[in-house]
Amino acid sequence: MKPVSLPLRHALLALAVVIVWGSNFVVIKWALADLPPLFFATLRFTCVALPMVFFLKRPKVPWSNLAAYGVLIGAGQFGLLYLAMNKDISPGLASLVVQAQVFFTIGLAMFFNKEPIKLYQCLALVIAVVGIVVIGLHADGTTTTKGILMILAAALCWAGGNFFSKRAGSVNMLGYVVWASLFSVPCLLVLSLTFEGWSAIEAGLQQSHATTWFAVVWQAVGNTMFGYGAWAWLLSRHPAATITPVALLVPVFGMAASGWWLSEPMPTWKLVAAALVMGGLALNLLWPIVRPKLQRKGVL
Repeated sequence: MKPVSLPLRHALLALAVVIVWGSNFVVIKWALADLPPLFFATLRFTCVALPMVFFLKRPKVPWSNLAAYGVLIGAGQFGLLYLAMNKDISPGLASLVVQAQVFFTIGLAMFFNKEPIKLYQCLALVIAVVGIVVIGLHADGTTTTKGILMILAAALCWAGGNFFSKRAGSVNMLGYVVWASLFSVPCLLVLSLTFEGWSAIEAGLQQSHATTWFAVVWQAVGNTMFGYGAWAWLLSRHPAATITPVALLVPVFGMAASGWWLSEPMPTWKLVAAALVMGGLALNLLWPIVRPKLQRKGVL
């Protein structure tokens, strides 16, 4: 069987997507300097939904599916992510720890769909958990245990969103995200008004500036419309096994961008933790691809 390779233009497009997704954690931090986290998330999903909901057809899935995805991803994943990144975890580590969604997704598939877990998945999980424990043992002023737990909860919500998006079947993913955002916005707005209050929202709006609004719009245009749209386009033209390994670069760019723009320290323990978490993710993602090749060569 001939090895599958990406044309240069498609490879560059995939690289551009993961650069956007990775560096987006720095952009989030820019907006959080002015806006309350939950209100920032409200603005993000408002920009995702409007005006695109008038141009993209509603996917042929139940409203309940869209609502579940919208609440889990909007209020769950991003609401918790923004809350944690506000004071309790650095952008680089947030981009790394949230990748635990891979293992939560496997766990949900085991529980609800009775999918069996493989030995390599258990080993991958153990390696990644050791990396997260290393991060927890070095909690300091920039990263707290509370922040790590909130990011893990965000990862669990992301996995829940994956569960419902998989149940939606083969749909236009960008349209799916846009229509689901209609359920993210009211949920996030109620949470923001309840826990942050109008005075904090008003103060955030008053002190916001061009960089703040660039960050808000970038969440919708760059991270969602370009990111999801380009990724779905690539997946429609190439095997998932060719495209999805590129996503392993997201936390690499996330940590690099945080170190470059925000001067986030990168001590040895953080690099070791990153290597462990990334190693676990790589094993989970790449072993099913590598194993058949090793078997054909008689290595296994």
